[in-house]
Amino acid sequence: MNAAIDTSSPAIPAEKITLTASDGYPLTAYRYPARGEAKGNLLVAGGTGVPQRFYRRFAEYAAQRGLNVLTLDYRGASESRPAALKGFEMSYLDWSQKDLAAAVALLAQEQLPLYWVGHSFGGHAIGLLPNHHQLTACYTFGTGAGWAGWMPTGEALKIRLFWHVIMPAIVSWKGYMAWSLLGMGDDLPLGVYRDWKRWCGFPHYYFDDPSMTWVKPLYAAVQVPCAFVTATDDPWAPPRSRDAFAKAYSNAAKMIADISPAPGHQAIGHMGYFRRESHAFWDQALDWLLQQPVAAVTPQAG
Repeated sequence: MNAAIDTSSPAIPAEKITLTASDGYPLTAYRYPARGEAKGNLLVAGGTGVPQRFYRRFAEYAAQRGLNVLTLDYRGASESRPAALKGFEMSYLDWSQKDLAAAVALLAQEQLPLYWVGHSFGGHAIGLLPNHHQLTACYTFGTGAGWAGWMPTGEALKIRLFWHVIMPAIVSWKGYMAWSLLGMGDDLPLGVYRDWKRWCGFPHYYFDDPSMTWVKPLYAAVQVPCAFVTATDDPWAPPRSRDAFAKAYSNAAKMIADISPAPGHQAIGHMGYFRRESHAFWDQALDWLLQQPVAAVTPQAG
């Protein structure tokens, strides 16, 4: 186990950078340098509609534990959003294949192990990366298949109302996924809404989409160790939803685990993995990553 982290120590200074995606799109990212000698690089792959600033405390904590950390906002979202979302064209797949792929390529230039912590969508993205072989190990929180049928009954009813009544009306009015009007997340491009809504209609997400059969061998090709951890009270990605998605990583060495809120403590839900008081979860993730075997690391050309 790690030595105790002094959470009262000065915050790790973050450097704002422009990360150029593989197709040239400029993304806003932040780098948090390791305190002391770096043990590795860590890429934080956030959830859909969740701004990178939400992961700042985790990034600072991981940097205090000796990792260089990179966070980013995907194209069309938060600090990587264009001047106007209406009319902005993109595919949800761009976040994995172009944005996160560029972040992996950047970090792989250094002769250090390259770790991944994903939240929700961040666990989907691994299999779509063209360069996942450059990762040392991946740890994800709250990754699920998105289908309402896996959710608790009350949540499933709300999600079906969201997808089929509320959000179509908002998208028709605004021209993009303006779910900030509901206080649910940052606004997202129309392409993300269309893809996400369609895939959430299948029990196994896009693996059940007849037009997406090409993704299955991509996920089967992932061989890096992957941990899939979800809270038993996560309404959007409960354990059975996680299992429905994670099985696509058929050739990865998988660690599957459930966590539960401590008696008398606040619910974890879908966002509690990264609350200020979640250091125990962070330590479990970082300990697991740092314990994984590290192959010889060769810097990649930039």
